Amino acid sequence: MHPALADDLSRLPELLQSARDFAAREVSGIGDRPVVPPAETTKARPLPAEGVGAEGALARFAERWAPGFSASAGPRYLGFVTGGATPAAVTGDWLTSAYDQNATGGDASSASGLERETLGWLRELFGLGEAHSGAFVTGATVSNTVGLALAREWLGERLGVRVSEVGAAALGPVDVLSGSPHSSIPKALSVLGIGRDRLRTVPVLPGGREAVDVARLADALEALDGRPAVVVANAGTVNTVDFDDLRAIAELKERYDFWLHVDAAFGGFAALSPEHAHLTDGIDAADSVCVDLHKWLNVPYDAAVQFTRHRNLQVRVFHNASPYLGLPTGEPDFVHLTPENSRRLRALPSWFSLAAYGRAGHREIVERNVAQARRLGEGIAAVRELRLLAPVRLNVVCFTLAGSATRERVHALGRAVAESGEAFLTPTFYEGAHALRAAFSNWRTSETDTDRVLEAVTRAAGSPRPATGS
Repeated sequence: MHPALADDLSRLPELLQSARDFAAREVSGIGDRPVVPPAETTKARPLPAEGVGAEGALARFAERWAPGFSASAGPRYLGFVTGGATPAAVTGDWLTSAYDQNATGGDASSASGLERETLGWLRELFGLGEAHSGAFVTGATVSNTVGLALAREWLGERLGVRVSEVGAAALGPVDVLSGSPHSSIPKALSVLGIGRDRLRTVPVLPGGREAVDVARLADALEALDGRPAVVVANAGTVNTVDFDDLRAIAELKERYDFWLHVDAAFGGFAALSPEHAHLTDGIDAADSVCVDLHKWLNVPYDAAVQFTRHRNLQVRVFHNASPYLGLPTGEPDFVHLTPENSRRLRALPSWFSLAAYGRAGHREIVERNVAQARRLGEGIAAVRELRLLAPVRLNVVCFTLAGSATRERVHALGRAVAESGEAFLTPTFYEGAHALRAAFSNWRTSETDTDRVLEAVTRAAGSPRPATGS
């Protein structure tokens, strides 16, 4: 054995304690460090010939790379839709690496059983029935891709071909309809050989909405003259967290032949809140569902789930035909359900967080984040230099500059907020306006953090902070 490996093995408990102490210092101070550190270029070095051992590697990382990492797991990183990692989820994630299970099958490990139990908990959490089965994947993009891959196979069934055998070309032109599709949808269509150009955008409801106009969707389906199609419905849009009427869309299946895929990447968590659970009404009727867990479940990257009512199609698409893997009979191994052969046990952090905090704990995170988004929205509405672009429906605040809100000015505002070290927001374009969006999904975020974000945005916009009344 290489001397450095042998030495590390003999001192493994001590090394793990060093890593634990370093991580504890980093995590405990995450609320005080700059959310986005100053831009500095760290030059790449040549590959070491012999290496310095784990302790030396930790020291070099701490010196060269750690200072440039963002505080994306912290309470004021409001860009994209980024959760943190609850204490229980971090515990599960560390054990995931320690056990290093390849969660593809159940022959020699209980890992698959744990994943199935976790999927059952999540299915219950999101209001899905037992007809839905699922699997863990890396993120919402892969979850959407898996769902649309099953839709592609379903379309083939309708036309009398097996796309998994003969290829997507056998389908001819495919019609994919959606009101406000996330950018991962055309990406998935590209990967699947359907093509980005086959996505047909259906008009949305008037009045600044991002929810599809169901009547116009019915018209679009009617115009297909009986051809089967795919409908991508949204449970929480990126800019304003708008929800399609899932129940009304599902009822269209009584008249038209289409596969219903629901992108509920983060909006699916509305089901946890009694005040907002109605927004996901009808999700159980979907043929496939995407939910991203490293968003509002607050587990570490990467983790998402996909659910479907059509496991037979899933096995047909993802079956790995090899003698050493066996046939997918009975309860198929996960190797036959996702694009991956090698699969990290990414279910374990979710299992830990759900076991530790239950439905009530995760509902509290959702409801607290929603209240914080409302608080920020109210504060921004009171600043004369800023303008809300949409009501705060759930956990995202979409706003812009009053007056001339050019791309340059709005992006400069976002950079100024980031350079302050106080917060990080991401830009968008909504209702013909360049804008910024603040997405609340971190379990650590407090009212104090929310007020610090408002103060940073207000200062960057050139106005003194208004009174908050508290």
